[in-house]
Amino acid sequence: MGVSKKYFSLLIMSMQQAFAYRFNFLINALSGIIFVTSLYYVWKAIFGERDELNGLTWEGMQSYLLVVFISNMLLSWYTESGIARRVLDGSVSMDLLKPLDFQKARLFETLGNSIVEGGMSVLFAVIWAFLFTGAQLPPDAASGLFFLASLILSVFIKFNIIYLAGLVCFYTTSHLGVLWARTAITNLFSGALVPLALFPDWLGTMARLLPFQGIIAIPAAFYMGQLDGAAALEAIGIQLFWVVVLWFAGKAFWRWSVRQVTIHGG
Repeated sequence: MGVSKKYFSLLIMSMQQAFAYRFNFLINALSGIIFVTSLYYVWKAIFGERDELNGLTWEGMQSYLLVVFISNMLLSWYTESGIARRVLDGSVSMDLLKPLDFQKARLFETLGNSIVEGGMSVLFAVIWAFLFTGAQLPPDAASGLFFLASLILSVFIKFNIIYLAGLVCFYTTSHLGVLWARTAITNLFSGALVPLALFPDWLGTMARLLPFQGIIAIPAAFYMGQLDGAAALEAIGIQLFWVVVLWFAGKAFWRWSVRQVTIHGG
């Protein structure tokens, strides 16, 4: 069996596990729905009688929240905790004996989970959003296609960030603090809690220099038809840049962490 087939088999196995452990899917979906519903009513109260807020209408905000939900659901909490558990319980030592690249193996497992858990959750969310809220479809076909491409890239960006956070557990005894910190930072700087357009200038500038914008802000801008032409290509280029940078950062951090463990007899 070739290397590519081995990784593909991990993807299939991950999908089968996602189907088998339906409770995980239900918890993941429920938590996502609670999160986005809370945001929905918070922003509904903020808008109140306003027609718009810094150029953003309430109708536009509802579409924005739909993107927040979709993006968050494509990679579940179990993906992150799974990587961390491998490190903390020592099972990562067995991965070192396998003829597989640890990073690629975790990526394909993550993609398998995303296809099943994320796909089903997104389907339910889209149905709910269009039946009970004012969320709209992208304004044109080009925006829709760019959004799909951007959303795929956002999955790779988020995986790379989650992977790096998981490797931090080589230097901790619990993954919860790392997970909470990563979640808080990602939600803030990606625009999941507050659109970057509403940030103070200094904080917005900082956020746009970080990779997190590629998870929510950029896909949402495509979905809402705010990017086209050169600006659209530039945004996709920013996402591709961070996919590559974070991927190789993960490779470097893995090599360093494994070497440290070996040196100290771990």
